[in-house]
Amino acid sequence: MMWTLKKIYWRAIEVVFTVLMYCWGWFFPDPTIIDGPGAIKKLPAIVKKKGKSQVLVVTDKGLMSLNLLDGLFKALDEVGIKYVLYDEVQPNPTIANVEAALKLYKENNCQAVIAVGGGSPMDCAKGTIARVARPDRPVEKMSGTFKVFLPSKGMNGLIPPPLYAVPTTAGTGSETTIAAVITDESTHDKFPIMDPFIRARYAVLDPELTAGLPKKVTSTTGMDAMTHAVEGYTNIWYNDKKFNDYGLKAIKLIFENLEKAYENGNDLEARGNMLLASYYAGLCFTRGGVGYVHGIGHRLGGKYGVPHGLAMSVILPHVFSDALLGPYVYDKLAEIADYVGITGSSDEDKAKKFIAEVEAMNARMEIPTGFDCIKDEDIPWIAEHCIAEVLPTYPVKQIFTQAELEKFIRNEIKQ
Repeated sequence: MMWTLKKIYWRAIEVVFTVLMYCWGWFFPDPTIIDGPGAIKKLPAIVKKKGKSQVLVVTDKGLMSLNLLDGLFKALDEVGIKYVLYDEVQPNPTIANVEAALKLYKENNCQAVIAVGGGSPMDCAKGTIARVARPDRPVEKMSGTFKVFLPSKGMNGLIPPPLYAVPTTAGTGSETTIAAVITDESTHDKFPIMDPFIRARYAVLDPELTAGLPKKVTSTTGMDAMTHAVEGYTNIWYNDKKFNDYGLKAIKLIFENLEKAYENGNDLEARGNMLLASYYAGLCFTRGGVGYVHGIGHRLGGKYGVPHGLAMSVILPHVFSDALLGPYVYDKLAEIADYVGITGSSDEDKAKKFIAEVEAMNARMEIPTGFDCIKDEDIPWIAEHCIAEVLPTYPVKQIFTQAELEKFIRNEIKQ
């Protein structure tokens, strides 16, 4: 009886979220795209035009070592914008990363933030602008939905500074999403911040920045984008036709371009198409939400340090197989199969063929099928925290018990 009441309660909240999702779309437009080879050099002139003269640039040591930001720094200098650099972001950005970036922002009287990198620098940057807007609220207290938009004391509060997002991988979709995922170092758990206030104003899609990425990064971030589109498309609330169409377009672009980019890192056409796919997938799951793939994957990232893209790549086909969610979303998976040209005798047949092709893509790109880092004693914790994240935030088609998730993780994800 209690479980039934919980499910009714969760579904009711999802309906409320659906209404809020449609409403915030009127006030928070999608990011403006600046795209094409060399697009990053166009950004400083736009920032200058917006009246900003001092910015914080958030990135990581790896990108700095590759000199990928040299063009940006030169263009900032040319238009007279001062900048301060925070490049200590970890692969799974922590509360400490956010606080350190915030300190630099305040000390240098910054007016905007430019995030350059994959999901980690962008998540750190989003956490930073959230803290700028809500200086009295620790970042962990903004976990959940609309915790930045709503000030803590009445309606007094600051509007977050503008964020300009420059992805250097094609997968996270962070350049368009309202989400940031931060790791709590004290608990080794990850928590999401979901709020339109932390969304980027501009997204710079420059394929030159992704050229030559290692194959492993290309494959796993690309399948991360696939996960966003598939989960967003198969969820039962939030999305309308426009955003579902973005999900379908993303999946088709990934099918057509990911392995090309994987095999030839300097194929700028494939790289550009993957950046667009990542952006479309981000639009889809920003409205449609994600689900159990992310709920489990975030735990593996926080507990064992598994890179996010790798977790998504491995878990995606398992969750959408008959081992868990597959039978409940045959119809939606069949629609995806139709869109990408996979034929079959029934919805079930087409759905299974689509997942089989995802598995085949993983195999061709040497992505593993499971994780040997998972400890049996951790599985109840993983399942419990997965449910806490997924419900009621993400409108998944089927609600599973903790026992069902534990069995699934033990039999399908653990190696």
